[in-house]
Amino acid sequence: MISVLVVEDDPLVGEAHEAYVNRLDGFAVAGRVRTGQAALRFVERTAVDLVLLDLRLPDMDGLQVARALRTAGSNADVIAVTSARDLKVVRAAVSSGVVQYLLKPFTFAAMREKLEHYARFRASLGDDREVSSQAEIDRAFSALRGVDRAALPKGMSEETLAAVVSALRANPDGAPAGAVGEAAGVSRVTARRYLEYLVNNGMADRRPLYGAVGRPEMAYRWIGEA
Repeated sequence: MISVLVVEDDPLVGEAHEAYVNRLDGFAVAGRVRTGQAALRFVERTAVDLVLLDLRLPDMDGLQVARALRTAGSNADVIAVTSARDLKVVRAAVSSGVVQYLLKPFTFAAMREKLEHYARFRASLGDDREVSSQAEIDRAFSALRGVDRAALPKGMSEETLAAVVSALRANPDGAPAGAVGEAAGVSRVTARRYLEYLVNNGMADRRPLYGAVGRPEMAYRWIGEA
């Protein structure tokens, strides 16, 4: 059972979030608080696995709470629950240890999807042992980000996907399929197929790469951890 602390200053919204969590198999709300300080005090007394954290709290910024949890030695993971859409906030959330980002307003289905991905992530890395390969780590983080690598299309492999992702992440400003393929050790056509797979699963985006003669080539950019 994954224990959850709901941190939300609006009592009606917090009650709704608590009800959502308790509807899901394998999850249970351990507590609900309305301020950052109350959240830190709660975690001092009660160990929880996951914190659903509003980033706009009346007493302190939610990201301060996330960082304070780490400083205090808490192992609780954090999912940010917020209406903040500024990409600077998103990047700050990632650097503060936030594992998922859920935009308000959202439906029960949206929260269920995030929490189910999180549950699969915990299950894949839940036991105390060494991982057997890079592919095992990739599968765990893919579960967290919502890409099911166990269900790759026919003819695609985890190893090639991992190589393409690695090449793409090495070019944060984006790169064409040819450059990604060369770095990953595959053909341009093969790289494009994997890149389109990432785009379709929300892990990459594409945009025209202007400056070339004739039809503009597409540049792909990794966004899986944005």
